[in-house]
Amino acid sequence: MQNNFYCNNPYINIYERPSINSKISSQIIYGEKFKILKKEKGFIKIRTFYDKYYGYVKNKKFIKKFKPTHKVKVLKAKIYKSDKFLPFSSKIEIIKRKKNYVMFKKNKWIKQKDITLINKREKNFVKIFKSYLNCKYKWGGKTYDGIDCSALIQIFYKFNNKFFPRDTVEQIKCKKGSIIKKKFKKGDIIFWKGHVAVCIDSKKLIHAYGPEKKVIIMPIHKTIKRIEKIPKLKVKKVFRI
Repeated sequence: MQNNFYCNNPYINIYERPSINSKISSQIIYGEKFKILKKEKGFIKIRTFYDKYYGYVKNKKFIKKFKPTHKVKVLKAKIYKSDKFLPFSSKIEIIKRKKNYVMFKKNKWIKQKDITLINKREKNFVKIFKSYLNCKYKWGGKTYDGIDCSALIQIFYKFNNKFFPRDTVEQIKCKKGSIIKKKFKKGDIIFWKGHVAVCIDSKKLIHAYGPEKKVIIMPIHKTIKRIEKIPKLKVKKVFRI
């Protein structure tokens, strides 16, 4: 039995349990590879290949054969002849080209300028993070339609074909770092228990921040003091992106 499949929807919620009333823990986006572990009550339990994430998705018609050559390099790529968008870092296989458009699925087109080669890297992490500015905060979200703090960091690594865990509890273990730091630099990733942000320069950071309900730029030291006061959490670790 062939258990390896690819997501052929813009994005799909991953639930903790086989129910739409269950908590959303993450999402898979277009072109993402996963393995089916078992089927249950209209749902399938999956494990993603990129970050080995487990959960349940609604049982749909997924694709088995897929050879992606390009990926979406903008926050959301408009799908023509549709009211939907492909999220950033979606992987696609070009079927046909016509003028400034490419067809990635039957009768589904996006602009050529919205994609790049699959092995292309983007070192400018600030550019990527800033593209999500004012996107709503959504627990388990990974797209323009809502994103959480750990996904915002992970998406940079994913786009650059590098592994980075999904949740902060695992992300914080990835690299050695310091606990106490008075001066911050561009590229410092700051971890609290259950939260993460990244410094875009020596004075400001960006994060998907629940209390503000969106991706926002804030002063580094004021943010640290705010989080120390409510919900009384201190910085646990700082390391470089």
